[in-house]
Amino acid sequence: MPTDLTPQSHKQLRLWVADRLRSEILEGRIKPGEWLRQERLALEQGVSQTPVREALKLLAGEGLVEHVPYRGIRVVEFSVEDVEDLYTCRAFIEGMAARYAAATITDTEIAELTRLYERMVRCKTPDDIVEYRELNRLFHSGIFGASGRSYLVRTLAQLWAAFPTMLWSNVPRVARDSVPDRDAPDIEEHTAILDALRAHDPDAAERAVRRHIEAAGGSLVAAMRVQG
Repeated sequence: MPTDLTPQSHKQLRLWVADRLRSEILEGRIKPGEWLRQERLALEQGVSQTPVREALKLLAGEGLVEHVPYRGIRVVEFSVEDVEDLYTCRAFIEGMAARYAAATITDTEIAELTRLYERMVRCKTPDDIVEYRELNRLFHSGIFGASGRSYLVRTLAQLWAAFPTMLWSNVPRVARDSVPDRDAPDIEEHTAILDALRAHDPDAAERAVRRHIEAAGGSLVAAMRVQG
């Protein structure tokens, strides 16, 4: 535990514990379906059970863990059907956000998306997958952030938070690598999204985002079914 955290800095301690647990979940060190016992976590983190309990509430709000009545708290698991539903929701809501963004996006926001896109294009090897996924997340969050619709932004942020856990639940190989046959289409689809935003074309932006998310979701579900 950091030396600057004291029992008096209660909020900071809760957030610190949540950050550590979140990282372990998103990196697959704590597995989907694993039960999270407060006593054990408190010992591992070197804190009392109170900040652990509050940290778990934060993670539950993000959709990373769930409370099971009479059992406790566990890391969320995702079925194939869950993944299909998640991508369907993302395609619809993120498409709406792209439509709004296309009408109001600024030159500064477009420049930042272009910078992220260019860095994504330079990610060409398996060693780049972690960087590529982070750039991809920033690219998409930049789009729905530019929509100016706070509820859409919060909803999409929660959907995106589930993505790494979803991969570790079903396709750990894909969590470490990339979805087969998606590298080239992924860049082409991002190009179409960026072109539509630069043109301030709401119809094209919504269409491009939905097409991209539906294609990515379809490929991931196919990989999951093969593994299953």
